[in-house]
Amino acid sequence: MVLTFLLQQPAPSSPVMGFLPIILIFAIFYFLLFLPMQRQKKQQKKMLSELQNGQRVVTNGGVVGTIVAVNDDDTLFLRVKPDNVKIQVTRSAVAGVLPEETKK
Repeated sequence: MVLTFLLQQPAPSSPVMGFLPIILIFAIFYFLLFLPMQRQKKQQKKMLSELQNGQRVVTNGGVVGTIVAVNDDDTLFLRVKPDNVKIQVTRSAVAGVLPEETKK
C-alpha cells in the first residue's frame, strides 16, 4: 500500500529544469550555426573592402577576371580573358579572390 502511494505522487520538479533542454538547444544552434555564419560574413565584408586593381577574382556567376578599375560607387571593371573584354560588376558580386598566377 505504501508503495502505490509513492508511485502516485508526481516528482517535484523545478520550472528551470523544464526550460533547460530548450536553452541547451538554442545554445547548440548558436555555436554551430549562427557564430560561424557571422564569422563568414565578416570575412566576406573584409575581402570586399580590400579589393584592388590587378587582383584576379571570381564572381558569383563564375566569371573569372582581373580587376582593372575600382569605382567609388561600389562597381568594378573586370578584364576577362581570352578576348580582354571589360565588364562592369558590383563589388558584392565578387565571390572570392584567386591566388596570383605563377608564370614558368
